[in-house]
Amino acid sequence: MGFLAIFVAVFLAELGDKTQIAAAGFSAQRPGQALQVFAASSLALVASTAIAVFVGQMAGAHLERLPLKLIAGVIFIVLGLLAIVEHFRGA
Repeated sequence: MGFLAIFVAVFLAELGDKTQIAAAGFSAQRPGQALQVFAASSLALVASTAIAVFVGQMAGAHLERLPLKLIAGVIFIVLGLLAIVEHFRGA
């Protein structure tokens, strides 16, 4: 898979996800600190992607047998439920 294909796939996957929502929220709470929010968010995304690439390289053959979409879906549901619980606890 070429560089451009990987870029487009990751870009589209990240567009509008919880990372973008969090970055927008932080930016809204910190007027005049857009560069700081951008830098911190970018560094966090680079770090988490580096971990994912490292794990992918180390576990390459084993990942082919795992239902990754199912696992990812379950993780997103759990994180969503935790966010809802946290919202109502703080209300």
